[in-house]
Amino acid sequence: MRLPAQLLRRKRDSNKGDFGHILIIAGSPRYSGAAVLTAKASLRSGAGLVTLAIPKSLNNAVIKIKPLEAMILPLPETRDGFLSLSGFKKIADFPADVIAIGPGLDRDKSTFALARKVISKVGKPMVIDADGLTALNGHLKILRAGGLTGKRATIMTPHPGEMARLLKVNVKEVQKNRKSIAARFAKIHKVTLVLKGANTIVADHKGSAYINKTGNPGMSTAGCGDVLTGMIAAFLGQGLSAFDAAKYGVYLQGLAGDIAAKEKTQISLIASDIIAKIPEAIKRCS
Repeated sequence: MRLPAQLLRRKRDSNKGDFGHILIIAGSPRYSGAAVLTAKASLRSGAGLVTLAIPKSLNNAVIKIKPLEAMILPLPETRDGFLSLSGFKKIADFPADVIAIGPGLDRDKSTFALARKVISKVGKPMVIDADGLTALNGHLKILRAGGLTGKRATIMTPHPGEMARLLKVNVKEVQKNRKSIAARFAKIHKVTLVLKGANTIVADHKGSAYINKTGNPGMSTAGCGDVLTGMIAAFLGQGLSAFDAAKYGVYLQGLAGDIAAKEKTQISLIASDIIAKIPEAIKRCS
């Protein structure tokens, strides 16, 4: 697959503001690494600026492991160190071009309330993953709140288990009807849906569909979803449509995983190995 010129050609007088400022709302006491993986993948995929919006108590720990190029927006937290609903105004006022929400958020009531408010009230292009998706269980109507549905680029990236919980069905039903379920969900909720797994499916509300053929079983490991979220957000920030950002993100992540597996083996593959091979994957598609 050849990448679009929009990703490959940069004007000589470009500046970092031309390639998107990605705000990643992520992290919790147990899962600070998810935020960092998302940031690294986003930067390696061409984002001009990346800011990590994390619980303020994680600031010192994340500074030591985050990419030097990524910035931090410390947010109010609950007594237990999870993101608090009181951080909404700082997020809403932040000058981001794209929001990625969910990696490593964990399942706190106040955090879920924050996620739902961001999804329903902030009109910026958005990638919703992991516990950002969990926050929507039983609350899918907020995808249509505030007149944002269909106007804002919204990409949701569930694995089969998350998809099953959103639909209140079992995983077997999702896996048996992957293409029709993805297409129907995308149409009803006017989003672009990335149903992850072997042969990941990308579907949008206009009827477009793509079935991915890159990737391998070694990618069934912690953090791979965070990598994909960062890549898709970066491509949105560089001006691709929601469908194209998701399609190229899925393809390139799988290709990077295939390249990494040849070197590391599928058994030893970890998410950081995939990030390290993003440049080579992009080169192969240039």
